[in-house]
Amino acid sequence: MSAAHPDLEPLAVGFRERYLHYDELTEQLKSWADAFPDLVRLESIGKSREGRELWLLTVGPDPDQVRPAIWIDGNMHAGELAGSSVALAIAEEALALHLSPLDPDPLPGAVRRAAQQVLFHVLPRMSPDGAEAVLDTGRFVRSVPRDERPDRNRPRWVAADVDGDGEALAMRQLDPTGEWVAHPEHPDVMVARTVEDEGPFYKVYPEGHVEHWDGHTIPDADFLGDNHPDLNRNFPWEWRGEHGQQGAGSHPGSEPEAAAVIEQAARRPNLFAWLNLHTFGGVLIRPPGNQPDGEMNQRDLAFYRQVEHWAEELTGYPMVSGYDEFLYRPNEVVRGALAEWAYAERGCLAWVTELWDIFARLEMERPKRFVDYYARMTRRDIGRLAEWDRAENAGRIFHAWRPFRHPQLGQVELGGLDGRVGLQNPSYEALPGICDRHAQHLLRVAAMAPRVVVADIQHERVGDATVLTAVIENRGYLPTHGVHAAKDHPFAEPLWADVICEDGLTLAHDDEAHREVGHLEGWGRGRFDSSQAIFFQRSEGSVSRRKLRWTLHGSGALTLVIGGCRTGWIEQRVTIGEAAT
Repeated sequence: MSAAHPDLEPLAVGFRERYLHYDELTEQLKSWADAFPDLVRLESIGKSREGRELWLLTVGPDPDQVRPAIWIDGNMHAGELAGSSVALAIAEEALALHLSPLDPDPLPGAVRRAAQQVLFHVLPRMSPDGAEAVLDTGRFVRSVPRDERPDRNRPRWVAADVDGDGEALAMRQLDPTGEWVAHPEHPDVMVARTVEDEGPFYKVYPEGHVEHWDGHTIPDADFLGDNHPDLNRNFPWEWRGEHGQQGAGSHPGSEPEAAAVIEQAARRPNLFAWLNLHTFGGVLIRPPGNQPDGEMNQRDLAFYRQVEHWAEELTGYPMVSGYDEFLYRPNEVVRGALAEWAYAERGCLAWVTELWDIFARLEMERPKRFVDYYARMTRRDIGRLAEWDRAENAGRIFHAWRPFRHPQLGQVELGGLDGRVGLQNPSYEALPGICDRHAQHLLRVAAMAPRVVVADIQHERVGDATVLTAVIENRGYLPTHGVHAAKDHPFAEPLWADVICEDGLTLAHDDEAHREVGHLEGWGRGRFDSSQAIFFQRSEGSVSRRKLRWTLHGSGALTLVIGGCRTGWIEQRVTIGEAAT
C-alpha cells in the first residue's frame, strides 16, 4: 500500500517499506529538490558531531515567502526510525498538494485548498549519528552515540559487537541471583522471574564490555550510560541540569542537533503547528506536561481535541495529556522536552506522536495512565508478542541465544531481543499504512492555519480628497496569533497595515502610513468548546474582521501591505484618480 502520487513514485527510494540509512535519506531529499525546484528547498541547518548534515526540507510554492508554516521532525531518538519514514511521507504528500489531484482524491477539497497555502518544514532525522549506529549494529542508543561528559570514571557498560557478527544486542549469563528466566513456551524470550519459577535464572546485560572494571563488580546498565545526553531533555523548557533531569546535557541546546532546531524555530515566528515524531505505543501526547488540563487555556484544549478527533478517525490513536497520562513517575515533570517548548515558548499547536500501536495489536487492556503500558506487559503479553513476531514479523525481534566466551565475564550467551523492526518500530509490512494515515492526519492539521485576506477594498471621492476603505479578514481556522498560549509572546505581533503611495498620491495624515490592525480570531473553535453548546447557538461579533480607512490627496498608485511576522504579508495595489484611467 502506498499513497505516493504517480508523479512522485519514480523518485521514491523505499522509505515506506524499510528504514533508510543516512545516504539513502539524503538521496531521497535531493531527488525531490532537484525534480521540483519551484516547490522544494533543501538546506543543511547544521552538522552532527560525526559530520552528517541535518537536512531540512521546505515544501511549498515560493518557499522564501513568509506565511503560516508547520514543522515536522523525526528520529530525535536514535532507534525510533519510523519517525523518519513518516516525516518523509508527509513531505511527499505536501508535494502532492501542488500536483494534479488523484482520482478519487483522498483529501476533501476544502482541506486541500487550505493546506496548499501552508509551508511545510520537514527535518526527517534529527539524530543521524544515532540512527546510523542503530541501523548498523542494533546497539541501544537513546539519542546520540557519544558521551562527552567529564565525569566518566565510574565503571559503566559500553556497547560493542564483542563476537564480530556485526550486531550488538544482549548477553545473558547464568546466575542464581538473576532476575530473568526464559519464557516457558518461547526459550529465546526473557521474562521477569517470579517466586514460582524453578530456573535456570539469568542476568541480562548489553552486549559489550565494562569500562573501568575492577574484575568482579558489575555495574548497572544505564540507558544513557555510554550515549549521553537525551535530545528530548535538551530544549529550553523548564530545563534542569543532570541533578534534576537525567539526560539534560550541560546546558539547554548544548547538543548541535538541538541547537540547530532551536535556532531555526527562533528564525521562524510563522510556525503555528509542530509535530514531533517518536515510537512506540500508538498515541499522541499533548501539552501541558507540567500541569493538569484545568490550568491550561481552554480554547487551546479545544483545538487539541480537534486534532485528537482526526487522529482517532484516521489513525486509531488516542491523544493523552502529557501530565495526566505520560509522566513516568506521577508529579515528576519531564523537563527540556521539545514539544512542550514548541507549545509554551514558540506558540505552536505542538504534540508528540508515538508511532506503532503494538499494545493494541496485542489486545492489551488499556491502563488508567497510558504510560503504564510500557512497564506492565505481563508474561502472557510477552508470549503474544513472540507469537506475533514469528507469525507476522518474520521473527525479527527475538533472536536465538548462542554461547560465547566473554573476556571479562567468562561464559555467556549472545542474542536476545532486537527491537529495531516490530517492537520499537513497525514491521516492514505495517509501515506503508502507518506512513499514509499519519500523513493524511497532518494535512488536516495544516488546514487549520490562519489565512489573512483583503476581503474588500474601495475608494470614493469626498470633496477634494479620496477615502480608501479596506476590509481585512482572517478566513483561517486559527487566530492570527496561533494558539492562545502564544498571544502574549513578543514574536506573536499583531497585524499591521502599511500604505505606500507613489506618483502624486499622498496621505492626508502621515501617521496613518503604518497602522496597527491587531489580531484577528479565526473561525475555528476546536472541539467541544463551551461556545458550541446546543442551547445557545450564537456567533461572536466581528472578531475576524477589521475595517480600515485612509484619506488621500492627489492621484496615483498605492500598495496596501497587510500582515506581520506571524502570518506573513499580503499586498494589494490600487490606482486612484487620473492614474486609474
